[in-house]
Amino acid sequence: MERSLSMELVRVTEAAALSSARWMGRGEKNDADDAATSAMRNVFDTIPMEGEVVIGEGEMDEAPMLYIGEELGTGDGPEVDVAVDPLEGTALVAHGSWNALSVVAIADKGTLLHAPDMYMDKIAVGPAAVGKIDINAPVIDNLRSVAEAKNKKIEDVLVTVLERPRHAELIQEIREAGARIKVIADGDVAGAINTAFDWTGVDILLGSGGAPEGVLAAAALKCLGGEIQGKLLPKNDEELARCKTMGIEDINKVFKMDDFCKGDDAIFAATGVTDGELLKGVQFKGSKATTESVVMRAKSGTVRFIQGEHSLIKKPNLVMNDTE
Repeated sequence: MERSLSMELVRVTEAAALSSARWMGRGEKNDADDAATSAMRNVFDTIPMEGEVVIGEGEMDEAPMLYIGEELGTGDGPEVDVAVDPLEGTALVAHGSWNALSVVAIADKGTLLHAPDMYMDKIAVGPAAVGKIDINAPVIDNLRSVAEAKNKKIEDVLVTVLERPRHAELIQEIREAGARIKVIADGDVAGAINTAFDWTGVDILLGSGGAPEGVLAAAALKCLGGEIQGKLLPKNDEELARCKTMGIEDINKVFKMDDFCKGDDAIFAATGVTDGELLKGVQFKGSKATTESVVMRAKSGTVRFIQGEHSLIKKPNLVMNDTE
């Protein structure tokens, strides 16, 4: 892939973040998501690539844009798979909470997992603990392995878990092991990425979340040298049939890094919508707005943090009218 696509993807996530941030705290998560999706789609039209959405807003009959199978880009340039979440954490924006992101990943065509829209059990760590985790192992064993890899006591290990009733038993196991817990309302892509940056304090992500989000997290962790493992959790016959359509006969299959993202190249970009441990959210300052983004590429191992200043006068499409 062209390295110049890295900065093009930042333009995509910046536009989505700027548009959706206008809805922060207004209680309208669908409007926030629609704003992010529309802005992201518009910028994709300008990028020199032949992209196809493999992780998106849903099937064609469920989403008007950024649907699975949709073609993106100008049609000139490399053929790539595209995974998007225009607003990872719609409820976070609606409630004015932390860690909402706009995220996108691309990889060479045919290399990203076409994950079905269902739950997936996940475990993710940063570079220090690569090769030390096993999704089939007891929780305490994984916590001990991560603690040893990071030269910590188990009581100093910080585990990120989504706040869901289904995680009550998992949380109890973590507590009994003596580790610390950071419960998050939404946004397990951010939770997985945070394991790769020491200043976030997060050591490991555990628990179930969306399978499509697992692909986005895997693309980021591939760039960062981290690791994620996952197991699909179909809840009914329809979801079981969907797994078989994907060619997954063994429902206990453990998806590893090369299952999520094959090959040696991927690009991941994210822009903060609301403030988080990794990125500051959008700030509106009169006729200007500021953003913080991260963009990374697996092939080079380069990670860039980018601060952007945007003219809302020259980008009127990003300004929401008070009458709306």
